Amino acid sequence: MNPRISSPFRDLPFMGVIYVVVEAMKLGYSAEDPEWTNLGQGQPEVGPLQGAPERVAEIQLQPSDHAYGPVEGLPALRELIAAHYNRLFRSGKSSQYGAENVVVAAGGRTTITRTIAALDAIRLGYFTPDYTAYEDVLTAFSRVQCEHIPLSAEQGFAISPDELTQIVKFKKLQALLISNPCNPTGRAIQGNELKSWVQMASATGCALLMDEYYSHYIWNGADRAVSSAQFVDDVNSDPVIVIDGLTKNYRYPGWRLGWAIGPRDMVRRITAAGSFIDGGPPRPVQRAALEVLQSNRADQETAAVRRNFGEKRDEMLRRLKSIGIEFPCEPEGTFYAFGSVARLKPPFNSGQSFFREALKHRVMTVPGEFFDVNPHKTRKDPSPLRNFVRFSFGPPMPNMIKGLERLEQMVRG
Repeated sequence: MNPRISSPFRDLPFMGVIYVVVEAMKLGYSAEDPEWTNLGQGQPEVGPLQGAPERVAEIQLQPSDHAYGPVEGLPALRELIAAHYNRLFRSGKSSQYGAENVVVAAGGRTTITRTIAALDAIRLGYFTPDYTAYEDVLTAFSRVQCEHIPLSAEQGFAISPDELTQIVKFKKLQALLISNPCNPTGRAIQGNELKSWVQMASATGCALLMDEYYSHYIWNGADRAVSSAQFVDDVNSDPVIVIDGLTKNYRYPGWRLGWAIGPRDMVRRITAAGSFIDGGPPRPVQRAALEVLQSNRADQETAAVRRNFGEKRDEMLRRLKSIGIEFPCEPEGTFYAFGSVARLKPPFNSGQSFFREALKHRVMTVPGEFFDVNPHKTRKDPSPLRNFVRFSFGPPMPNMIKGLERLEQMVRG
């Protein structure tokens, strides 16, 4: 009888939103089931939207599409992405992005993974609350020493530029990773505040890794998309990497197409990381993206997103506030609302119990503690986010309202 052989693989649990989806599936959830409302997953509605251009419905394959593409992406798409940023954020500036400043990858997670893989053994600052996938990627690359920067609900999940500069200098940080606007809080760093962040990076040499996947979902202050690219002085010397893609801002999550744009030397290193991580993005989707990013079409999509998702934002906040959920930071960007359920009656007054009870009513939400990014699980104390829940107003309005009505019934009994 052969002895039992242990598996060489680690036991990797499902994390974050994937965990939420898996738990919902145990109770019968299906993305095609209209009786469920997905207020958990970070996915915008992908169908026709009033005022938006028609959805891309066909991709015609070319003979070259059956071959490998460049690891850094097709030249035509890289040139168009550079032109896109120059048009939106760098009009009149002497320093302009070019194709050499852009690397394309197969989605946001892949772009972020490439970027972290390209880092040397450095000290990197990260914030909480922030995007759940950061924990996984920062844990995977152990040569990066992670420094935690907590943002408190009492301060609206904000940090002043002066305080940030002091932390960067005191902790000798060489890079910062943050989503802006923030997933999950909806806090948006913009205007002079964002300018100060870029100036700090230039003055200290601390690289900004700015995840701007929700940069077109802006609800307060700005009259256009928000990007740190607007405040970069020299595109090849200021240490600012912008990470974005088609997933959220253009509502094509299934295409899995993202990019990083920044100094050519940093982009070259991110490209090299891609050569062993993923090998490069698919050709057909890149060619289709050329249509999506045409200036008139892109601007029309952004305007429609703001109008339609802005209405959903207001409706969600109104209904959730009416049942006692509190928001230290009302969403200034993204399509999320990050609310405290601490004042609700049991068992709805913690993120985990609210999530479990909501599943019984066929509504998906995400416990706030999932956004307490904690690489290597070095922090052992109870999460300060354990009484928070992230709600997504990504679904179409009728489906979203159906889910909110069920939550109202659940809480009110």
